[in-house]
Amino acid sequence: MNPPAQLHWLENGIEQSVRWRSESGALPPRRVVLADDTMGADAAYRLACEGTALLWRGDFHNARQLLQALARRADRKPRRPARGAAAGAKATAPSTPAQAFHLHRQAQAQRARVLGMLIIPLAADYSVPLRRAPDFRDACTEAWDADARTARDGAASAVSLRELSGVVGAHEWRKKGVEVASLGGPGHNRIHPHYGVFSPVRGEYVELVAQAPLPSNTLAFDVGVGTGVLSAVLAHRGVQRVVATDQDPRALACARDNLQRLGLQEQVEVVQADLFPSLALYGQAPLIVCNPPWVPARASTPVEHAVYDPDSRMLRGFLDGLATHLAPQGEGWLVLSDLAEHLGLRPREQLLGWIESAGLSVRGRLDVRPRHPKAGDASDPLHAARAAEITSLWRLASRKNS
Repeated sequence: MNPPAQLHWLENGIEQSVRWRSESGALPPRRVVLADDTMGADAAYRLACEGTALLWRGDFHNARQLLQALARRADRKPRRPARGAAAGAKATAPSTPAQAFHLHRQAQAQRARVLGMLIIPLAADYSVPLRRAPDFRDACTEAWDADARTARDGAASAVSLRELSGVVGAHEWRKKGVEVASLGGPGHNRIHPHYGVFSPVRGEYVELVAQAPLPSNTLAFDVGVGTGVLSAVLAHRGVQRVVATDQDPRALACARDNLQRLGLQEQVEVVQADLFPSLALYGQAPLIVCNPPWVPARASTPVEHAVYDPDSRMLRGFLDGLATHLAPQGEGWLVLSDLAEHLGLRPREQLLGWIESAGLSVRGRLDVRPRHPKAGDASDPLHAARAAEITSLWRLASRKNS
């Protein structure tokens, strides 16, 4: 394992360095200046846009206010071009949904880079040595110490305030949990996402798994368990045994925690595997469920791996291996949004071709329209695609065993 990256700066004429924390693996900024309550938002924004990091030495609440001010500046819409420049401005507008998607991702990445330039110091125990700083030690411990790659090493460190805010937000979500109606009544129906594991806030795909007719209630595989929500739904529906897989240590820990909370740990076994459980150990299953990432693009942070999958690798891997792991007359449930189709990133014909070439047939399909806020937000750059989006549960079978 490579040693952690270091953030370097000059303070009182002395070279200083601490461990640099970045969930996305971003390199530490090369240029660092000290900043405090005397720095104005315009000056801070200019430095951040130039790639200069601001290592905060002032009041913590003022740092939060400065981050909000930086966000407002980053979100300002460009000024309208002069009349003579109107023709040129039209030429730069995205001509296809795919181009609009890539431009949107570029803008998101640039915004994240700028806002990530406000840096907060952390002591060895994750306390923040700034005036009026809250106690974030529990949140940081949850987020980082469960993974050997990010666990504390007895030394101070530094992290962007934006990332630290994400750690704190994840801690609050983990405490509160997300209510999942398909798991029963209040008090016994919450899923608690861990840091770095995608939260089931979009409930429509969970409802599809809760409503589709079960081909069998003896055994199911849940490929890519995440928080464990689909395994929990299957167990709640009466599937006697579920074997759930994932590669991510955070997802494995999260799923086990949630299944323990729900009292389903005896019904669901969580194992580390690349896609399917071992054929030699677990055999074939009459039901295999997979909710792969929906968009064929590169993820910029670990949690985005639940949404973005370069070249649709997980989707194709699931389809290619499904017939081998399905029991005779069994079904594979592929839960997938068609957002990539509306963005021009993966045509429906390509998906159907992959199903065909994998020796599979489509027994049926259940559809639902997403209800998340962005689907109705006309100001969203991808509004047209989101408004047309459908999430489907494809009931797939092996042509050989059908």
